Amino acid sequence: MTGKVYLVGAGPGDPGLMTIKGMELLRQADVVMYDALANPELLKQCKEGAELIDAGKRSRDHHLKQWETNDLLVKYAKEGKVVVRLKGGDPFLFGRGAEEAEELRKAGAEVHVVPGVSSSISVPELAGIPVTHRDHTSLVTFITGHEKAGREADRVDWTKLVGGHGTLVILMGLGNAAAISKDLIDGGMSPDMPAAIISKGSTPDQRVALTVVSKLAQTIEEEKLEAPGIMVVGTVAKLREVLGDLA
Repeated sequence: MTGKVYLVGAGPGDPGLMTIKGMELLRQADVVMYDALANPELLKQCKEGAELIDAGKRSRDHHLKQWETNDLLVKYAKEGKVVVRLKGGDPFLFGRGAEEAEELRKAGAEVHVVPGVSSSISVPELAGIPVTHRDHTSLVTFITGHEKAGREADRVDWTKLVGGHGTLVILMGLGNAAAISKDLIDGGMSPDMPAAIISKGSTPDQRVALTVVSKLAQTIEEEKLEAPGIMVVGTVAKLREVLGDLA
């Protein structure tokens, strides 16, 4: 098996935030399998004749099921192709990159990872919200708001994420905002805890709304905020009023 598969992080959305190494590999690849969260402008960097495969991966809109993606990666590696698996943000942070790497290693394929700029940190900071700050918190917790269905063990218990967890940065949670708010408040969080919702961060369509934890779902509906979105819960959200946009 002479092919190589590179799991490449595309960054948060702005093509300029993709790494140099990732861009170089994108230009060399025989096959590029990309997710919906990877900016389509990046595909213009692909060499002529490269095979482009849309793997989807938005909620309820997967062009390929995960097992199909895994099988295709193995297939192309066995054919000796140079493959870039282009994933939004960073491949391993809530990105299924580790699952894909496992399947490739099981099949005996050569696989490498190219870290990407994670939206979990970059999107809030571009919106003027540092996830840590000496006057607010020295701790940050990253959480997925969209867990794998059917997994019983080690699920997020939102009621336990109150106190001692610093800033909460919630990815892929816009559709579950009402339940998240309720559980955080049931766990003892003040309904008036500052929060921010960032839609389509780092892109020209970025929108930011400041709110409080009890009104996450209400704000999303009233402001018509769309995925991809990140929710930041904690007093650092108020710093946007001082810093504004930093993009």
